[in-house]
Amino acid sequence: MKQFFKFLFASCLGTFFALGLLTFVGIGSIANMSKKSETVVLKPNSVLKLSLGKAIPERTNNVASNSMSFDLNEEKVLGLNDILNTLKTAKEDDNIKGIYMEIKQPLAGMATMSRLRQGIEDFKESGKFVVAYDNYYSQGNYYLASVADKIYMNPVGGVTFNGFAAQIPFFKDMLDRLGIDMQVLYAGKFKSATEPLRRNEMSKENKKQTREYLGEYFNNFLADIGKSRNLSVSTLKQYADQMTVKDAKDAVNYKLIDGLMYKDQVLDELNERLGNDKGDKINAISLSKYHKKAVKKGKLTGDKIAVVYAEGNIVDGQGETGNIGGERYAKMIRKIRKDKKVKAIVLRVNSGGGSSLASENIWRELVLAKEQDIKLVVSMGDFAASGGYYIACEGAKIFAEPNTITGSIGVFGVLPNVEDFLDKQLGVTFDTVKTSKFATTGSPMFELNKMEEAIFQQGIDSVYIKFKQRVADGRGVSMDKVESMAQGRVWTGTQAKRLGLIDELGGLEDAMAYAAEISELESYRTVEYPKTKTKMEEILEKLTGKKPLDVMMKQELGDYYEYYDQAKQMREMTGIQMRMPYQVKIQ
Repeated sequence: MKQFFKFLFASCLGTFFALGLLTFVGIGSIANMSKKSETVVLKPNSVLKLSLGKAIPERTNNVASNSMSFDLNEEKVLGLNDILNTLKTAKEDDNIKGIYMEIKQPLAGMATMSRLRQGIEDFKESGKFVVAYDNYYSQGNYYLASVADKIYMNPVGGVTFNGFAAQIPFFKDMLDRLGIDMQVLYAGKFKSATEPLRRNEMSKENKKQTREYLGEYFNNFLADIGKSRNLSVSTLKQYADQMTVKDAKDAVNYKLIDGLMYKDQVLDELNERLGNDKGDKINAISLSKYHKKAVKKGKLTGDKIAVVYAEGNIVDGQGETGNIGGERYAKMIRKIRKDKKVKAIVLRVNSGGGSSLASENIWRELVLAKEQDIKLVVSMGDFAASGGYYIACEGAKIFAEPNTITGSIGVFGVLPNVEDFLDKQLGVTFDTVKTSKFATTGSPMFELNKMEEAIFQQGIDSVYIKFKQRVADGRGVSMDKVESMAQGRVWTGTQAKRLGLIDELGGLEDAMAYAAEISELESYRTVEYPKTKTKMEEILEKLTGKKPLDVMMKQELGDYYEYYDQAKQMREMTGIQMRMPYQVKIQ
């Protein structure tokens, strides 16, 4: 009894402490929020400020937290579609006179950046100015900045303009030295996702597909910049091939940059454009705050189009913010299809795939929705490959960007064997008694024998055949046709349209318009899924210690976090996988 009261007292004390901390954080943050909200005033003669140094998700705030912040005022991480809608609103808003861009390094793929560029180009049609400034331009942020009327840079800054490269780490030698054998089984000669585990270099098939899509990426990159800067593609290619632009003066001389200025000088120019006196405070409003104040929400009644954002890795179970949990998404789509007001689903896919089981369960719910005469239209973002294509192939029409990476119709499985590692590195050995011949099959403590390997390969091949059949049925083509596009090979959106893997080149807006058309909806509202967490829910997760390691690792590792994340993903893989080879980003 004494121990009981001891534990009860400790529990109560802990609870009161947590409630006190929450109250302290909550009251302080809410007070701070109220104070800040008073200063966010949309005045005449304002400038919209674009700073895109964070990840750009598809769905606003559908991204794992990168900080341990407890600030309720922390700005939303706007999704791509909300950014584009915000730019459209600003285009027509007389209070907004122009855009000032300090882009930093955008964490997005080429398809997303291309669509952002188009949004800024559309804004410029209003006749309003767009000015870009930064201390240093990587190829990624220069690509976005190049659409501006004027591009300025710090006099001691620089521009990287030397072409694209795919750099892939290989772990086989390290694993061999440790005595870890990654037993890889796969279907599709282009299915290169496991090459880092079983090779020391890229296969000729992987080099071929990578060279093709990187070349197309680069040509699109050069064409867009050339159009904005009035420079030919051949001239820009020569700049990259010869590394012509070596310093800030070169950037101006070769017309990549309009001028070298310090930030105070750029602000003086902005004041001049606004008709202000030199040194006046510019009323700049961030993209997130402007979206909150100026973008109007749709009506709350009538027929619905459900926009389902499927972004991140496809994983078994519930998953978490920023990925696609098979159970969570299947349940979500089930709820959507039971809503009689939902007439269409627009599935926005930005995923390189993942679990075959989770992909199948999501596919099943989408098929059931179609059987209920709910129209299904698909829009692809940066990636819709492997499992990402699996869940997309049933779309009545599939839209993709020219720079989308899709296809990768192939599967693989990995069974680690750590027997040598435990024996030679740690001095741990295993013995066993079995009731059946295959009782230890799949155990990481023993190597697969020939018969076991054949059984697992049969399973891989079976899933591969099912994958191809899903595509054949969804696209209305023969299995032979699918096989010619499969083998795990990735394609760009432009290539995919030519092959018939997709139907049209276009963005989410085009997909939504088509969904309304085939559903014969003149009036409707859009409802977005998944529902994202509130800031208070995120704070509660942090206080209870949920995923604190990932947050800290992101803060500590910065750009190198992706390598840690890749290793973590490999460790978490269970069952047969449908994943594209690797992520692609422009440095």
